[in-house]
Amino acid sequence: MKIRAVRGATTVEADDREAILEATGELLTEIMSQNKIKPGELVSAFFTVTPDLTRAFPAEAARRLGLTELPALGAVEAAVPGAPEFCIRVLLHFYTSHAQEEIKHVYLRRAKVLRPDRVREKD
Repeated sequence: MKIRAVRGATTVEADDREAILEATGELLTEIMSQNKIKPGELVSAFFTVTPDLTRAFPAEAARRLGLTELPALGAVEAAVPGAPEFCIRVLLHFYTSHAQEEIKHVYLRRAKVLRPDRVREKD
């Protein structure tokens, strides 16, 4: 098994605590589902939010999913003109036997514009 990384992003409609936590939970669940990641295979999570999201830490969504032992860190993205607003990103590290090119990166909602080359329909 090797440590691999998977990216994901999603958006919310406003700076709302429950919306941030719900969208982040949906994103994490989808990443883990598409990549068949079990909680014990996770190594760490690095979350970022755009500067307009201040009502919740995305890592709380991981804890709500039962990932209470997952080391997680959060930061604020650079305010780049033209970038999607109300955007949550995550970089997950995990153990897997899959090759890097087999990893399925997940972009939901309006975050699909970030990496249209990585957007996949559910398998």
